[in-house]
Amino acid sequence: MISGRLKDKIPLLILAGPTAVGKSALALEIARRLNTDIITADSAQVYRGLDIGTAKPSPLEQRLVRHHLIDLVDPDQAFSVADYQKAADDAIHAMWQANKLPLMAGGTGLYIKAVTDRFAFGEKGPDPGLRAALEEIIETAGLEELYNRLKKVDPRAAEKIHPHDRKRIIRALEVHSLEGRPISEQEIRTGQRESPYRPVFYALSMDRETLYKRIEERVDRMIELGFLEEVRNLTRKSYDQYSPGLQILGYRQLLDYLRGETGWYQTVSEIKKQTRNLAKRQLTWFRREKGLEWIEIDHMSSFQDIVEIICKKVKDITP
Repeated sequence: MISGRLKDKIPLLILAGPTAVGKSALALEIARRLNTDIITADSAQVYRGLDIGTAKPSPLEQRLVRHHLIDLVDPDQAFSVADYQKAADDAIHAMWQANKLPLMAGGTGLYIKAVTDRFAFGEKGPDPGLRAALEEIIETAGLEELYNRLKKVDPRAAEKIHPHDRKRIIRALEVHSLEGRPISEQEIRTGQRESPYRPVFYALSMDRETLYKRIEERVDRMIELGFLEEVRNLTRKSYDQYSPGLQILGYRQLLDYLRGETGWYQTVSEIKKQTRNLAKRQLTWFRREKGLEWIEIDHMSSFQDIVEIICKKVKDITP
């Protein structure tokens, strides 16, 4: 029985797992069965024009089921976890008010966790001028200089950030400079925030060999669909390796190829290798999470059976 306090929270159905495991197709069918939308939790699909290489839902799939949180920014724009949290909150509340069960599906664990665990973020976003100044210090004095500064102003954060993690070191110093308080305070404030949601969390998995085979087949299919031409068209619009969207797996390797830095076989092999590594990291991430239920997909699994299991389990919380 659900307590009165939990009943006041918005139920949030989550479907997660590694890339190529089959989340999108399953989420699409569940959304159709439950007459709801999909809130995408994918850090690559937020970028406009990145369609083939991110396995973005096709126009037909988007007509069948509305997908939220895709095509939010251009490839040269930054998009943070804080940005995602706010956009997801807006989508969840809009769906619930429309008598639809919020359904979140994707493989970006940090996005999902930011929503379910109510990450606290700073009040101020990135400062390009300050970041440029910090980057200049790295070029002249080395990353170690910045890391030593971080140890002085926020030793708690420095303990948790690797000395070679350029991005997080810069962000930690940026927060301290702009807000006058350490970024480690965000972790403390996160623990004090209560979630307005009641997650019903499923994660998909399959044996490693089968998953890797699916990954390689997916990369081959992307190439056949015109992945290289998609990247070429983005460069024609003046997007380059410094654009956040083109630093995404697959896109950066194809950019290297177009610049003549790698051969074709090496490029495709590297995309497959890095995608396998991504899947491994995603599985590790989700296995650390508590409160989720694993669904193992094997040759005996029936797609419709899995849909039926999930739909039955959320029947009582469906509007």
